[in-house]
Amino acid sequence: MLEILSEMFSYAFLVRAVVVGLLVSLCAALLGVSLVLKRYSMIGDGLSHVGFGTLALATAMNAAPLAVSIPVVILAAIALLRISESSKIKGDAAIALISTSSLAIGVVVISLTTGMNTDVCNYMFGSILAMTKEDVTLSITLAAAVLTLFILFYNNIFAVTFDETFAQAVGMKTGLYNMLISFLTAIAIVLGMRMMGALLISSLIIFPALTAMRVFKKFKTVTICSAVVSVACFFVGVVCSYLYATPTGASVVIMNMLAFLLFWLARLLTLKARGNGAKAKRVSNF
Repeated sequence: MLEILSEMFSYAFLVRAVVVGLLVSLCAALLGVSLVLKRYSMIGDGLSHVGFGTLALATAMNAAPLAVSIPVVILAAIALLRISESSKIKGDAAIALISTSSLAIGVVVISLTTGMNTDVCNYMFGSILAMTKEDVTLSITLAAAVLTLFILFYNNIFAVTFDETFAQAVGMKTGLYNMLISFLTAIAIVLGMRMMGALLISSLIIFPALTAMRVFKKFKTVTICSAVVSVACFFVGVVCSYLYATPTGASVVIMNMLAFLLFWLARLLTLKARGNGAKAKRVSNF
């Protein structure tokens, strides 16, 4: 195993991919708990489609992909929040409206410029070769900012997640913290999209949170478990991708799927054991 890891990390592009991927997985997992509990988990899918459209535009303009995508996706995240709060278009409908429009724009732009080539597959499903040195530097900086803001405002994010009405009643600026969650999610989505792809990046938000919730119930323990599961699944997925020459994004998603099934099975076995224990106790009382 050590020989395999040593061989893997002798390639500079793999080192870059693993560093960025681990940071993005950690950020996405931490934010995913709040998004899943607020029933807003599909925002990752919507923002990834917006990212696809902006990547297509950046390619057409010969501009830096991340430099173009980040501000546009952040604006899209804020727009989604505003639309769902202040109009008759709510939640999933707002996400579908913006995501499909962005996807259509991206496809049209690509077809009129570079054509439907391998770059499209890289955008849709990700590519481990996509990360340049400049992308890594920017990704590490932004990921550190996301983690720092999440830790600093952890208590406020917790309050907004569980009881937004009560938080608002005691004077908390819930709109500001909802916007912060959307802002951080947008950054995490853009950072991970080039590696995971527009169609798979939302899995980094949804799977770890749901996996942790199979076993744990407290917000803090779910958040910690989600982060650990996400990082572990990404690393194992990259190793499997290297060993078996499978797509990186798909390999990571499959690892997350297996982790979910294992935690779900552990939950069933725990409930069964508790039921048998309770039954034995009732019998002994007789």
